[in-house]
Amino acid sequence: MSSAAVPAGDGHPWGDDVSAGRGTSLWRPDRIRLAAALGGLAVAVIVGGWLGLLGAVPGAVLLDRLLRRIESPAVRARRLQEAADLPLAADLLAAAMRAGAPVDRSVLAVAEALDGPLAVRLGRVGRTLQLGGGPEEAWSALDGVPGAERLASAAYRSSNSGAALAGAFTRLADDLRADRATAAEASARRAGVLIVLPLGLCFLPAFILAGLVPVIVAVLGDVL
Repeated sequence: MSSAAVPAGDGHPWGDDVSAGRGTSLWRPDRIRLAAALGGLAVAVIVGGWLGLLGAVPGAVLLDRLLRRIESPAVRARRLQEAADLPLAADLLAAAMRAGAPVDRSVLAVAEALDGPLAVRLGRVGRTLQLGGGPEEAWSALDGVPGAERLASAAYRSSNSGAALAGAFTRLADDLRADRATAAEASARRAGVLIVLPLGLCFLPAFILAGLVPVIVAVLGDVL
């Protein structure tokens, strides 16, 4: 069963962007290509000669790749919300499966309970499974969600070996929350360092004037 038969967005406000992958860059692909071509042309004109011509193509390719990596605010917000919702989704999936629901119905139930872009992706997973699609095809709808590769990996193992999926999802939810707590702590530490550096730069002139200048003046006075 091909995933093309699965409705992509279902009218959900997040559906079109999630399913079509739009907005993955700050600029549209046609504008990225145009900017890269203009950048390559600028290299050729500024450098000139054979060297400019040789550098134009690599410069255009490099600029194209850099521009594609610039994440738009909408994509960043979507990615952060998906990562934040994933532990709850794993817990809900485990609870539904412990209640006796099959995997496809569990996923669809969680998709209805959640809101946001992750719900759209889970809806695609559930519908693909319901229509007879394989686990790899179905769970590929979560590609790009931070941490979702572990969710999909547990589903693959369960389909191949018959291992209990509910327990794996519960452990995964705990691991994802622990990872988020660790990342938040590391981010707080980095913020502390970034705050201290400007303060240090502000106090540096005062330290020089109050501490070093009198010493230098005294030494010069003794020498002279």
